[in-house]
Amino acid sequence: MHEQHQGTVTDKRNRPLRDLRISVTDRCNFRCPYCMPAEIFGDHYRFLPKESVLTYEEMTRLTRIIIRLGAVKLRLTGGEPLVRQDIDQLISQLAGLDGAHDMALTTNGVRLPRMAQKIKDAGLQRVTVSLDSLDNDVFRQMNGNRADVQDVLAGIDAAIAAGLTPIKINTVVKRGVNDHTLVDLARWAKDQGFILRFIEYMDVGNRNGWKMEHVVSAREIAEIVDKALPLERLPRNYESETAVRYGYRDGGGEIGIIASVTMPFCGDCSRMRLSPDGHIYTCLFAVQGTDLMTPLRAGASDDELETIIRDTWTNRADRYSEIRSTVSSSADKIEMYYIGG
Repeated sequence: MHEQHQGTVTDKRNRPLRDLRISVTDRCNFRCPYCMPAEIFGDHYRFLPKESVLTYEEMTRLTRIIIRLGAVKLRLTGGEPLVRQDIDQLISQLAGLDGAHDMALTTNGVRLPRMAQKIKDAGLQRVTVSLDSLDNDVFRQMNGNRADVQDVLAGIDAAIAAGLTPIKINTVVKRGVNDHTLVDLARWAKDQGFILRFIEYMDVGNRNGWKMEHVVSAREIAEIVDKALPLERLPRNYESETAVRYGYRDGGGEIGIIASVTMPFCGDCSRMRLSPDGHIYTCLFAVQGTDLMTPLRAGASDDELETIIRDTWTNRADRYSEIRSTVSSSADKIEMYYIGG
């Protein structure tokens, strides 16, 4: 993939479009309480019907247009992207597009043993694996009792064998649940050479029972790790990077903390999200998106679709994390499983 696009659009806060997160499915084989709590997303929950989900060809077409507007980084998310049938076919189509130079996939890792080589061969560059604890009892509590730590570790091994590196690990931190296991996770990731990203428990959607008292702040997370593994603050790799970076003082790697709640980074946000049913969102905490599926399936040209996408971005002014305390908590925000993290 080569960097070649017509020109980056900017929004009302002068933020460029650089990243596209493509949620390929709203389905998942986990039931993490902070995203898809099992009591709501049970056996009879109605997910999007197949005809309401973008085909791979439609996703690729929309991605090609969004790349023309400046997106150079692609992230495949979900739900769990590896539960979407023949996901390697989408990866192959996206890898053939001119203009994007970085494509990664975020996964819970359980399906990587059977899929890692296939998605690498299709053109995927690397994976980010979600792992909330190395303590199996805690981990099962965090994933809705759907898998063991060993299942994820086997997936990580498969990803390494396939060359889907460098591996990143995402860990959602919830007070009273897994915050006592953070140092073990940090030490393991350091020893393995993985980049660990702790994520503050966020108020995404309306179904995860979020309360501020569940949040372990970025400052507190850093203090917990620093006591066992001394840290020093590092500069961001690039302006729109979401993580606050810390390096180990002994030179052995780094961690990052995504602090959407206590240290908002809206001012540098360059991300657009494409949902499985063809809506684009300009904020993880959005209430509504812009429908692209209807005009696409009604025969809109690429130029017509580009105009809709361009207008959506240039009219963007959202900064939810910076103003969350002034926003009504009753707003019907989009669920995380629907537009990815």
